[in-house]
Amino acid sequence: MKVVLAYSGGLDTSVMIPWLRERYACEVVAFIADVGQKEDLGAARRKALKTGASKVVIKDMRSAFVKDYVFPTLKAGAVYEGKYLLGTAVARPCIAKGQITVALAEKADAVAHGATGKGNDQVRFEMAAMALAPHLKIIAPWREWEMKSRSDEIAYAREHGIPVTAGKKFPYSSDKNLWHVSMEGGELEDLGNTLKRGALQTTREADRAPSGGGKVAIGFVSGIPVSVNGRRMSPVDLVSILNRIGGEHGIGVVDLVENRLVGIKSRGVYETPGGTLLYAALSELAAIVLDRETMHLKAHLAMKYAELVYYGMWFTPLRKALDAFMDVTMAPVTGEVTLALRQGAVRVLKRVSPNALYRASLATFEEGEAYDQRHAEGFIRLFGLQYRGKDRGRRG
Repeated sequence: MKVVLAYSGGLDTSVMIPWLRERYACEVVAFIADVGQKEDLGAARRKALKTGASKVVIKDMRSAFVKDYVFPTLKAGAVYEGKYLLGTAVARPCIAKGQITVALAEKADAVAHGATGKGNDQVRFEMAAMALAPHLKIIAPWREWEMKSRSDEIAYAREHGIPVTAGKKFPYSSDKNLWHVSMEGGELEDLGNTLKRGALQTTREADRAPSGGGKVAIGFVSGIPVSVNGRRMSPVDLVSILNRIGGEHGIGVVDLVENRLVGIKSRGVYETPGGTLLYAALSELAAIVLDRETMHLKAHLAMKYAELVYYGMWFTPLRKALDAFMDVTMAPVTGEVTLALRQGAVRVLKRVSPNALYRASLATFEEGEAYDQRHAEGFIRLFGLQYRGKDRGRRG
């Protein structure tokens, strides 16, 4: 039997290599997806081989992650429960697709992941496997093994000679990729505690950001970001530079309690500096380009899109259908938005688009010929006709 394990090099998946070999008497291939986590992947490779993997496959998925997963989610305006920009959720189908590709190439019998039985990631990995390779067996060690806690894992690791780096220096469970950083667990499980000062990984504390602030201009073509401050760049470079700019000004840190798919409320702190700038800019651009009814319907569907991503339903007909709607809707959303940044706050300065529906001649409070205010009376009478109770009753 051959199993392809989605491997990170952290405590969970490091322990899983020898555990899978013991439990299933199988060969384990470790798959590492580079989605911009900026970790020593060479060290992760060596660790996987040392702990029993027969092979390690590392795949650079940064470009695909941004182009095929992040940008469609951004274009949809998808935000889960009004705050979460889906950094972990949108990475999982990308990683899972890479894992399935390797499993098929290796003629593996099964895939395995390190997600717990309480979280959302188990659903995301397994939904992807069911959609892309339903013949593969899915192994979720956290739902099978006798270990009940991180302490049990650490004891198992030491027993099997696996290096352990978990400790009190950084007490959080963290996920990092090109789009965001998440932190959960530790003292954050007590809602009365705040994140430790200095724990932010890509973003300055807002009160330590430059007091003078700064600004950035972001260009879009059909809802897809293409430039920063007038300079065209690749998707990976664009997100990277906006992360640096946003992070410098303390942008994009949220502390929230969210509703997991399994029904548990959980708390997390998320850093998404570049993503926060992109969402803010694209929202402002769409506001001047889209007509009212389209804009309102898109906002409604954006909530559904966010749920699909969060629930692990990326590889579904509904998500593809929503993408088709977003592609048509956002086709004219081209232009540039300039944002002001100051100590954690974002404010729009300029919005420019060749397709803007905004007309100063209509919006002006000054006298003009583009709009005859007398026409409003007839419109209001017809619009409110159904609510004129006395007339309705008398004319029955």
